Amino acid sequence: MEEEKKKEGSYRYWVREATADAAPPPQPQKLTNNDVASNAPPALGSIWNQAGTWEEKNITKWATDRLKELLGSVGSLQFSSGKAEIIDVSRCVGDASLVTVRNKKRVGYTYELSLKVQGEWSFEENTKKVKGSLDIPEFSFGELDDLEVNVKLNEDKEISQQLKQQVRLDMKQFLEPIRLKLSQFEQELKDR
Repeated sequence: MEEEKKKEGSYRYWVREATADAAPPPQPQKLTNNDVASNAPPALGSIWNQAGTWEEKNITKWATDRLKELLGSVGSLQFSSGKAEIIDVSRCVGDASLVTVRNKKRVGYTYELSLKVQGEWSFEENTKKVKGSLDIPEFSFGELDDLEVNVKLNEDKEISQQLKQQVRLDMKQFLEPIRLKLSQFEQELKDR
């Protein structure tokens, strides 16, 4: 009697033996190279990462060179009382990377910039040459709408405070052309 209780309460398999109406067991088939190549979707990234799990590629050198090239081509701007141009990208510090995650490409970067500018302003019938820099403290991918430009002028005792204020306001107009070049940079980065 105790044996019957054990049988009733014990673990049972769903199928103990194959029946005639059961599906036949799978038969292994050898795959050809064509079968393997045609079924696999094209993977992003390296050959060793066909699953597309995680791969990060440092593209800082390319990004730094490209930023310098793009920002050097901004050119000059004409203002109501003068004109100025970007003459050099004096500081371009940061990093950029291309990441493949779950077979999707993502890009990211963080940079700080300093651009040398020079120009001429007419003030009280005199033309004054002004040199300075446009500093962009930090910007990263997708944050170009929040871009800020700080204008620093070289110390020059001959320039009045009123003219310095006008020059700073005028130089802030470089923000939009710089934003356009950085937007072009982001698009090129995405297309890589």
